Amino acid sequence: MIPFLNLKKINEPFEMMLQEKMKQFLEGGWYILGNEVKTFEVNFASYCGAKYCIGVGNGLDALVLIFKAYIQLGKMQKGDEVIVPANTYIASILAILQADLVPVLVEPKLDTYNINSEEIEAKITSKTKAILPVHLYGQLCEMNQINAIAQRYNLLVVEDAAQAHGSKLEAGSWKLEEARAGNLSHAAAFSFYPGKNLGALGDAGAITTNDDELATVLYSLRNYGSKVKYQNDFLGVNSRLDELQATFLNVKLPYLNKENQTRKQIAKRYLSEIKNDKIVLPFWDGLENHVFHLFIIRTSNRSELQNYLKENGVETMIHYPIPPHKQKALYNWNHLSFPITEKIHDEVLSIPLNSTLSEEEIKHIISILNNY
Repeated sequence: MIPFLNLKKINEPFEMMLQEKMKQFLEGGWYILGNEVKTFEVNFASYCGAKYCIGVGNGLDALVLIFKAYIQLGKMQKGDEVIVPANTYIASILAILQADLVPVLVEPKLDTYNINSEEIEAKITSKTKAILPVHLYGQLCEMNQINAIAQRYNLLVVEDAAQAHGSKLEAGSWKLEEARAGNLSHAAAFSFYPGKNLGALGDAGAITTNDDELATVLYSLRNYGSKVKYQNDFLGVNSRLDELQATFLNVKLPYLNKENQTRKQIAKRYLSEIKNDKIVLPFWDGLENHVFHLFIIRTSNRSELQNYLKENGVETMIHYPIPPHKQKALYNWNHLSFPITEKIHDEVLSIPLNSTLSEEEIKHIISILNNY
């Protein structure tokens, strides 16, 4: 069986380095907000092209803290609306709700699975204060268009970059030079969940921004609202990037571009060699705007295709089987209809794509799909 993702195998090349770093960590005796966190914050900010990186506990906390910081700064207030794609992972919406804000759902484009920038303006009201584009599956949203809309209506833009580590936007109307996810908005949230392109060995997250004021508040909010120990300026939380996870991320960050390049090479193989009228392949223009955290195919007979692949030794996953507005937790939304979102959630299937796949495994996946 070709596993969908083998984390043990992915981390094997780093094992010796991780063990050495673990030894240094134990010998150092500093376990919270130490030099490893500071080093990672500097390095990841530099990687993204941002001025600041604030390490936090996970990707959800990163989003929640951004919104709470904006409320603290008076740039948002409870009850304000945030535009968000209807087909995102529920964490994006939970973050808005946990900050006492109101999510406003917008349909995605069927080819990219990202928010349809052409439908955003119709959802803007006097209560709208932010847009939350989600770079789903590793592909950047239409950030030039989204930022142009935000500027016209004086809105904040917050990237959910949890799946897009390293994705690049070509020079355009908003960014006059090439820029990475994490430096395409007012602030961005990242997750380093183990399965991400840059994955920790547990939960971890970060926020990037170029805003001095926002960063100052965020450094405090993540640490009980305290800048000076035992002096609490805000009603903060305990969501600090773990020193040990920062240690592991420091080991793996220099290899992120190589990981992304391997993923794109495999994606190119899939896109050019999978030829089956029953299977819809993802859209990609071949630029640096996609790092293929996931490779998504669609079919009207998903269960049948998934079973067929399993019988032929290929493990798959569904990202995601139930759209947020149909989740039991969001029962007030269950009556809503988002046809494109629902179609996506009914048809998508994720096939294996990561740097551990062998040539034989890649050929097998392609062959099996072509024979379906």
